[in-house]
Amino acid sequence: MGKKRNMILGALLLLAAILAIVILEKQLPPTHIALMVLKKGCIYSLVAVSMNLLNGFTGLFSLGQAGFMLVGAYAYAVLTIPVEARGSVYMYFDGGIINFSVPMLVGLLASGLAALLFAWLIGLPVLRLKSDYLAIATLGFAEIIRAFFQWDKLGVITNGSNMLRKYPTFNSTLFPFIASAICIGIIVLMIHSSYGRAFRAIRDDEVAAEAMGINLAKHKRMSFCVSSFFAGIGGGLLAMYQGSIQAAAFKSAMTYEILLIVVIGGLGSVTGSCIASFLFIASSEWWLRFLDSEMTIGSFKVPFLRAGFRKVVFSVIIMLIVLFARKGIMGDHEFSIDGICRFFRNLGKKKEVKS
Repeated sequence: MGKKRNMILGALLLLAAILAIVILEKQLPPTHIALMVLKKGCIYSLVAVSMNLLNGFTGLFSLGQAGFMLVGAYAYAVLTIPVEARGSVYMYFDGGIINFSVPMLVGLLASGLAALLFAWLIGLPVLRLKSDYLAIATLGFAEIIRAFFQWDKLGVITNGSNMLRKYPTFNSTLFPFIASAICIGIIVLMIHSSYGRAFRAIRDDEVAAEAMGINLAKHKRMSFCVSSFFAGIGGGLLAMYQGSIQAAAFKSAMTYEILLIVVIGGLGSVTGSCIASFLFIASSEWWLRFLDSEMTIGSFKVPFLRAGFRKVVFSVIIMLIVLFARKGIMGDHEFSIDGICRFFRNLGKKKEVKS
């Protein structure tokens, strides 16, 4: 009965969120910063949860997420650019060699499959490594992929160092929200399956997991490929959100941002990654924007406020979170209705004891 109640309440909360987005879209202009934060927050939630599957639930320290997002973004853009627009996009490469286009949803699925293929190839050598060595290897592969996609000899497919544009995008905030929710739901189902229990066993103790009959190589590769598949879909959604993409934008700093979201939310917490994603995007893109502009109160000019100061303050806030909340916002727990009820019950009991 408890599980059924939680499922019903969860569905009601999801419907309430969809209704709130619909109302916001009707009340606010399409370019309003709140809608932009919601769209980007949804996309980063998916990528952060996919990274948490690998780092938090399986214990594999990978830093290649930006590379797989790049593969997904390019796969989506290359396959969905209309045939009649390819001449203007691939103007330096005679229209490129691909003379067909696929529907938007097919392209989005292809973005995940392309990232999965790259992950499978990369995983063959690098998953033999552990801890920091695995992180360095995956980070190196991500940088190699970024340079490879800007190679002019590959320009007939990737357009070299030029932008890819004129592919289908979304206007509604509901599209990335629903797409990300479906993908995160699939990840959650996997986490609560026998595969998820095997992932957590590997994270806790590889020797004990192997002694229990868990195939370490198989499950590590599975976690790596599934994580990369959803990171690729996140890259496709990011390409749709931006309207144009260029390989130079998918730097290692993007991976560090996603890792930071995972750490702030809590390693091993799906809802923590989602909450931290929206907080991170809202803080960096909206709430702290005023710090980049000069401010004068009467004749007094407020010091330090200038372009780039927002990042300094944001870095200090992150340092404080890491120092005083090392397990993140949620730790390894999940946001739930029962958890909220327990919190208020315990709070009531503490007040009774004090009185």
